[in-house]
Amino acid sequence: MLVKPNPSLGVPIYLQLMEQIKHAVETGALSPGDQLPGMRKLAEELVMNPNTVAKAYRELEHEGVIELRHGAGAFVADNVKPRKAALKVHAGQAIVAEAMTRLRAQKLTEEEIRRLFEAELAGLTRNAAKGKQNE
Repeated sequence: MLVKPNPSLGVPIYLQLMEQIKHAVETGALSPGDQLPGMRKLAEELVMNPNTVAKAYRELEHEGVIELRHGAGAFVADNVKPRKAALKVHAGQAIVAEAMTRLRAQKLTEEEIRRLFEAELAGLTRNAAKGKQNE
């Protein structure tokens, strides 16, 4: 599983981890029943506090994306429907492709476009996190 949180985004690492795992499920990279890396192992691989991974896993369990089985680990929940979500992602990909074409027409470089997308995503994720805190 390829997960790469970016501390410079200004978005909590556990939220980035959650979003990347959800994306892997939505696109079919992770299927129902697949086992996720252990919390300690993933924390070591990503050089982060195991509590950060534990928090992300607990939140994902609360959202019904994964199941935590005592003594066995974390697994993608059997009730997730990756195909329907993958269709949404595919539709979104067309929108992103159109945006990329328009930004390229404005003579923006790949790096400038990447920064624009990351800044916009960070803002959306930050606002979502604030909304969760206010609930």
